[in-house]
Amino acid sequence: MSGSTNVAPVIIKRKKTVKGEGHHGGAWKVAYADFVTAMMAFFMLMWLLNATTEKQRKGIADYFSPTVPINRISGGGEGMFGGSNVFEQQLLARNGRGGLPFKGEETGQPAQRTVDQEQQDAEAQKFGEVEEFLLGNGGESLIDQNSFKHVTSRLTDEGLVIELFDREGSPLFVFEGDAPTRLLVDLIRTVARASLIVQNNIAVEGHVAAEPVVRAEKAVWPLSARRAESVRKLLEAHGISPDRMQRVTGHADKERKFPDPLDARHNRIEVILLRKQ
Repeated sequence: MSGSTNVAPVIIKRKKTVKGEGHHGGAWKVAYADFVTAMMAFFMLMWLLNATTEKQRKGIADYFSPTVPINRISGGGEGMFGGSNVFEQQLLARNGRGGLPFKGEETGQPAQRTVDQEQQDAEAQKFGEVEEFLLGNGGESLIDQNSFKHVTSRLTDEGLVIELFDREGSPLFVFEGDAPTRLLVDLIRTVARASLIVQNNIAVEGHVAAEPVVRAEKAVWPLSARRAESVRKLLEAHGISPDRMQRVTGHADKERKFPDPLDARHNRIEVILLRKQ
């Protein structure tokens, strides 16, 4: 066996090696960064909800609203926001004024109120006393609940409006006339006494319901004016100085407050205690 050999065959095993095994790029880092940012924003939101007032939260929401115009420079005026921003509870900060600091800022004290503001507050307090007298302490004239139901009051930009109106079966004036009923005389006596609490000028306005039929000449205009004039005379008869009478006006049926134009409550008188400014 000259051609045989004892040498084992050589087996070559090739192993493929992949560099960076287990590393799949940096996409996970981006996702992780987004997650951390979202968590930070979430915790900041939780902190803001806990650390701010309702007014401040609304201000922050308005700031980020694209429909609200933003002007970081304030004129420091006395308008709607008065040159202020929403990030303070007691004394709103004023930005972008320049010049000397606002009175009270050096010591951290609240800004002093202007004379006009103090006068408006005092006037509103007096109007409140008038309303309290009319609707709470007018027992001598507003004898029963039926009379009480003829009176309402509201505070407007013009002043304190005291409104007296008809109810079904209980009119303030004689039918289609300007002669006052006993009910209206009693009510006007109480209104006059209440009006003496203040020294504001007075306006009297008359309103009537629409006429149920069509006429060649509408009688609602002169009727409303005559009724207002009748109330003016009653007020002066019960102690109101003629100098306080600013105007007496008839509005006919042009200022309706209820859907039905024939509603008896359209027959009404408004005695307005006018604001001084």
